[in-house]
Amino acid sequence: MSLISVDDALARLLEGVSPTESETVPLAEATGRTLAADLAASRTQPPFSASAMDGYAVRASDVAHAPCSLKIIGEAPAGHGFSGKVHAGEAVRIFTGAPVPEGADTIVIQENTERNGDTVIINEGAAEGTYVRAAGLDFAQGDILLKAGRVIDYRALALAAAMNHGTVSVRRRPRVAVLATGDELVEPGEVPGPDQIVASNQYGIAAMAEACGGEARRLGISRDNERELAEHVRAALAWEADVLVTLGGASVGDHDLVQATLGNEGMELAFWRIAMRPGKPLMAGHLGHTKVLGLPGNPVSSLVCGHLFLRPLLAALLGRIGGDAPPEQARLAGPLPANDQRQDYLRATLRRDENGVLIATPFILQDSSVLSRLALADGLVIRPPFAPALEAGAQVSVLRL
Repeated sequence: MSLISVDDALARLLEGVSPTESETVPLAEATGRTLAADLAASRTQPPFSASAMDGYAVRASDVAHAPCSLKIIGEAPAGHGFSGKVHAGEAVRIFTGAPVPEGADTIVIQENTERNGDTVIINEGAAEGTYVRAAGLDFAQGDILLKAGRVIDYRALALAAAMNHGTVSVRRRPRVAVLATGDELVEPGEVPGPDQIVASNQYGIAAMAEACGGEARRLGISRDNERELAEHVRAALAWEADVLVTLGGASVGDHDLVQATLGNEGMELAFWRIAMRPGKPLMAGHLGHTKVLGLPGNPVSSLVCGHLFLRPLLAALLGRIGGDAPPEQARLAGPLPANDQRQDYLRATLRRDENGVLIATPFILQDSSVLSRLALADGLVIRPPFAPALEAGAQVSVLRL
């Protein structure tokens, strides 16, 4: 099978993906979830004309020629409106958030007044509507303010609360099973043997899935034998995983058994091997309703490929709108050699120069096992296939991490 492009691979991966079913959750538990339906306001906000300041509710015509004195006929704290009506020559002591009494049409702030018993001296007048928040200033009942596919962040959560929704309809979190493979791996905290290394990328991929709105389950480490691999695959299916992510073992070596095992379990292969670096031996397919994403075993390769493929897959499963920000344009801090037939994603730091221009500095060491550089990187410099050599200052596309 020949190498396919990154864009072609992503299109094949997302083909036929439908959002997960909806479920209703309490508003207090909705942070980070994705709306499954448009959300309309169930009330008008504010529901009445309200005072924006502490002061006095008056008729603008009465204070047009300040200074003047008015009779105080009552008080209106927030939550306890004045039930009477303001007539000519009258005022109501009012506080922020209280309804503006009938008859009043403006607020004179308390700093511009002096009180003497039941009389208030207005030292500076106010035009009609001053410091009055009109009913419906924010929104009206029935207004659709949050659209399906919106991720509920702190702003959307506060708005949904103001719209008087105690529960919201959201997409079920996609279940992501993560399986590391290889005799050479041990769990963090264990003592590796003389020929072993600590497994790391299953933690990064699981964390990525959770950060993207999924529910991740690490299946542990499968040794390099088909029976054990098959048991882990069946465990993922028993959990009804929406996505099974395997790490390593998808290449063509004698000990790379993942693709063969998945095939024996019924996987239909969508593609294998992509013209990209890092991450050429990437595999995708499906086992029934479960999407399979076989990522490379090298830590940086798996995390970069996860960024490019797992994140969009989860966004599609959640029906999210907007997506990631498109690549930005930056200037290279130093030269780069010409590229071959594979699209490169170079880990790089980003900064703004004194003119505000984005400057990208790719790390010299780009080995796919070097996690320390990825952890320090701000973005990925995208080098298309057969890109020519570039000098310092040349423009490149950058994907932020």
